[in-house]
Amino acid sequence: MATQSLVDLSTLSPKFQELYAKTKDFVENECIPAEKIYDLQMGQNDQRWKVIPPVLEELKVKARAIGLWNLFLGQDYPEGAGLTNLEYSLIAELTGRCPKLAPEAMNCAAPDTGNMEVFAKYGTPAQKKRWLQPLLDGKIRSAFAMTEPLVASSDATNIETNIRRVGNEYVINGRKWWISGLGDPRCEVLLVLGKTDADNKDKHRQQSIVIVPRDTPGITVVRPMQVFGYDDAPEGHMEVIFKDVRVPAENIILGEGRGFEVIQGRLGPGRIHHCMRCIGMAERGLDLMLTRVTDPTRRTFGKILADHGTIVADIATSRIEIDQARFLVLSAARKIDQVKAKGAMKEIGMAKIVAPNMLLKVLDRAMQAFGAAGISQDTPLAKFYASARTLRYADGPDEVHRNQIGKVELRRAADVAAKIKAQKEKSDKIISAAKL
Repeated sequence: MATQSLVDLSTLSPKFQELYAKTKDFVENECIPAEKIYDLQMGQNDQRWKVIPPVLEELKVKARAIGLWNLFLGQDYPEGAGLTNLEYSLIAELTGRCPKLAPEAMNCAAPDTGNMEVFAKYGTPAQKKRWLQPLLDGKIRSAFAMTEPLVASSDATNIETNIRRVGNEYVINGRKWWISGLGDPRCEVLLVLGKTDADNKDKHRQQSIVIVPRDTPGITVVRPMQVFGYDDAPEGHMEVIFKDVRVPAENIILGEGRGFEVIQGRLGPGRIHHCMRCIGMAERGLDLMLTRVTDPTRRTFGKILADHGTIVADIATSRIEIDQARFLVLSAARKIDQVKAKGAMKEIGMAKIVAPNMLLKVLDRAMQAFGAAGISQDTPLAKFYASARTLRYADGPDEVHRNQIGKVELRRAADVAAKIKAQKEKSDKIISAAKL
């Protein structure tokens, strides 16, 4: 793959090289061949939210047995594999080739990854024992409840869910939607973002995150949301109401008013993971396109599709765009390794914009090459496309990242203006000295 020309894998740690080779083999020879049986084992009708296809648990056992487990937790966490962000990003690309099965089979699937990072980074010993360990073991799943239907949630200061301290408890009231993973029968815990101090003059100190066990009274799932008609069962994306939901005060994460701090720590590396999985999906989409256009049974106007100039141009454009996006994402991953996520927000934002948009274009060309089959259930392209479009919202919409990137660039304006002014003054002196 083109990754080899961008990053010399032999310069990375021996441990990474071993895990990378194992992941590549596992995804290509175990996960992708299992996609169809997974679909066949899915529950029907209301059982879609109750049945976990057995092949998934079989894949988890295989992955853990060969050390492909919790690789997303980096060098800052004793619970993890000790990989750098750059190294894990390369592995995330491979899992993106089979996004439904490979990440979860390796216990590296969202939203659990972000939630495990929260527990690992900010959790108390008791919180880690109760929730982090079973998540690390792949015995339970989790959800993160932030987005709300009645406000513009892309600005998280708008969140209205109320978290009120009453004695030794917090009482939660609010409505959330697009809560990924909540439909899964294995989901046992939610991290809920809401306001504990709505009157705080600092808008970024109003929010807190609390741990809410799934079986707590007062949680009502309203409906599963659909993405272009896909319900993504059994995990799903749920609309949910919290009505007088009570949890112990010790369920607060890090402390009151620390919600923004926690979610920023959670989202930085996770955005890069999403981006690299986009690269993997794009590579598989292009692979499928190549097989389609060189299929001798598919001929138009006397020629196979690959003999048409427009097809050749589309293939070239896709290759260019994939490699451009990969370089940008890997650059962001390296920057995180160097200066942590907070110092790499511009690079993370650029990658988060570019990767899903690139994937959409690559998939669109592949679908076009397949004709009507490209938008059907007979290939993974349509499902990949729905996921890619979702990622333009998830973990911050494009517009928010663009705004952030633009503001960072504008910080250079005064220095740039001073440089240009100095250049003009020097130019004027040169002309004056030349007496022209």
